[in-house]
Amino acid sequence: MSQDTEHVKCLIIGSGPAGYTAAIYASRADLHPVMYTGMLAGGQLTQTTDVENFPGYPDGIMGPEMMEDFRKQAERLGTDIRFGYVSSVDFSSLPHKVTVDESKTILADTVIISTGASAKWLGLESEQKYSGFGVSACAVCDGFFFKGQDVAIVGAGDTAAEEATYLAKLCRKVYMIVRRDEFRASKAMVHRVLNTPNIEILYNTDTIEILGDGQSVNAVKVCNNVTNEDRTLDVTGFFVAIGHKPNTDIFRGIINMDETGYIITRPGSTETNIEGVFCCGDAQDHIYRQAVTAAGTGCMAAIDAERYLGGKEHVVTA
Repeated sequence: MSQDTEHVKCLIIGSGPAGYTAAIYASRADLHPVMYTGMLAGGQLTQTTDVENFPGYPDGIMGPEMMEDFRKQAERLGTDIRFGYVSSVDFSSLPHKVTVDESKTILADTVIISTGASAKWLGLESEQKYSGFGVSACAVCDGFFFKGQDVAIVGAGDTAAEEATYLAKLCRKVYMIVRRDEFRASKAMVHRVLNTPNIEILYNTDTIEILGDGQSVNAVKVCNNVTNEDRTLDVTGFFVAIGHKPNTDIFRGIINMDETGYIITRPGSTETNIEGVFCCGDAQDHIYRQAVTAAGTGCMAAIDAERYLGGKEHVVTA
């Protein structure tokens, strides 16, 4: 086998809570996992400030610091962690063939996909400037920090409606910015929003700019796209709920996925439609999207991979 080709028992594609947890369990099962982190080692949490809802951190922890703890634990147990990205895959035969950085070939008996998902953003410069400092793409993660304050949320689908009602339980007032004159959310979710007294819906409204003092958000400028009237909302938090995009394009046409790109796994399992290929974390979860649930499915994926390989060995030796 050439230096540019390597055979491994377990290849983990992507890092983050799901990938690192899969690595921890796979290492303890003597699968000698090799992980390629992707271009954003540690995933979305490396772009998060305070994390207060992950068990085991009673005083909270910074997202990047938590991911560094995950990495150290996986590495201590024997995971070979490498910085690089998967450029192509061939799952048509066993072992699976994965190309890394368009140059190195990995032959893998099992593959665990933990490539995560990325939040969709409005594309404003000020949005990125205050990301983690008043701007968030997860109300469940960060709403706690805005208790008793006024916030705004942009979006019109079920996720936006659900997050707006969640924020309304914590915040004094929630401005819901809807670009069109109607919601895209289901009637049940719209009914819930309309019957929440501290949610004010701004229809036909675009977000122009997020304003702040250089440290944190203190307002958002919006514009009615019918009347062209500008308005400034005095808020300390701005939530973006216009959807997520799973980082699964490289697997399109190979692995079964839904119309958005979330990989479909067998219920109660992390198995995909491809033998020996498993998926965990936000790449297959469009419902919860939490670090703790991602870690849980990472554990499941490693156990599924171990049992799959055990079954293959049993067949060979029987």
